[in-house]
Parts: sequence; structure tokens; C-alpha cells
Amino acid sequence: MQQPCAKVVGNNMALLNQSVQVTGQVPKFFETLRQGQAPDKFSRAFLKDIGFASSNYLAFIPLLKGLGFLTPDGTPTQRYRDFLDPTQSGRIIAEAIKEAYSDIFIIKSQPTKSDRKAITGKYKSAFNLSEVGAERAASTFLALLELADEKVLYAAKSQNQSAAAEPKEVPISPEVLPPGVASNPQSLVSVPRDLKLHYNIQIHLPATKDVEVYNAIFKSLREHLID
Repeated sequence: MQQPCAKVVGNNMALLNQSVQVTGQVPKFFETLRQGQAPDKFSRAFLKDIGFASSNYLAFIPLLKGLGFLTPDGTPTQRYRDFLDPTQSGRIIAEAIKEAYSDIFIIKSQPTKSDRKAITGKYKSAFNLSEVGAERAASTFLALLELADEKVLYAAKSQNQSAAAEPKEVPISPEVLPPGVASNPQSLVSVPRDLKLHYNIQIHLPATKDVEVYNAIFKSLREHLID
């Protein structure tokens, strides 16, 4: 039996290279799974029992493994069992797709059937597949895409990106600044808390021999920017 193959490219990026010939049967296959129960082991015999006796359907087993529905020995996972709940099935498929095909979402954030050529090209370059093999892999991905909850597939990522883009500013407390600076609110320095971004912060220290003034300034910076 063919084993699922995934190419990992950097952190949290992957491209599942596992296709099926009968992509038109993908919706029916997953609907049949959802209407039944998870077996102790997902085998060829189980495929036959649920009405998929043809050898063309054997590729569904490694596909399910690549999607995280089955362990390597064919045991259904929690993801498989969660999928059986009709109120969660679309979400579960979406999460599995985002995990197994994250490379595709790099080249197109919201892939559709109109992106078939780009997806096929991605498979050809990543795995050196023939035109037929790359087309089949792309068709398998697109067939799965039709089963996914779009709100989970696309919206979650956009929300995370928007949240990360929002600047968080923390003003330095005027109580720790010298009187000449604290009396002028416009001179208070606001700095982002997100230290993943790079900022060039210039601080003009007052001319004073009072060491406590400097200690207070640096203490405030440490509390707001580091701690």
C-alpha cells in the first residue's frame, strides 16, 4: 500500500503528496465516513464494508493518514472521531487541510479551482511529478477544499494577522520623569510592547547630577519594554 508523503519546508509548512484517482468520489467517501462509526482499524476490508470495494479507493487510506484521521497503523484518531459530529465536520476538514497543505496557502491565501494551474505547478516543482501526477494531486486538494468550512479555512488566519498588526503602546509614567519632561504631555514617549518588531528609540536624558532621576527612567523602561 502506498504511504502518504509530505514535504516539509521550514517551520509549520508542509505539502501532502497523496492523491486519489477518483476525486469525484471524495465528497461521497467522506459523507459515508461521517454517517458511520470509526472502526477499530481502517483497513481494505472496512473500505469494502462501507461500499468502496474497488482498488481505486485504496488510496483513500494513505490520504486519511496524511490528513491526520488515521495513525500509521490505521487506527482512527481523535480528529476522525470529531469529524463524525456533523456540527464539526467542516471545521475538522478545514483544520486538516491547513495542516497538511500549508505550502499551498503560502502561494495563495484563499485557493480555489481557478488556481489549479498554480497548484499543479507547485506539485511539479516540489516533487518532480509528471503532468498527470501533479494534476491528480491538485485535484485531490481541490476536492477536499470543497468540504471545508471556509470561515475556519480563511477567516481565522486573517483575524490573527490583523491582531498581530495592531500596535500596542505603553506610555512611560510621568511620575518617574524629571519635572521639565513630565509637565509637557507631548514629550512622553510611547513605545510598542511587541518586541518582535525592531524600533530605534532615542532617549534624551536631562542634565542632572541626581542619579535617582536616571535610575527612575531606566526602571520605567525596563518595566514597560522588557517585563
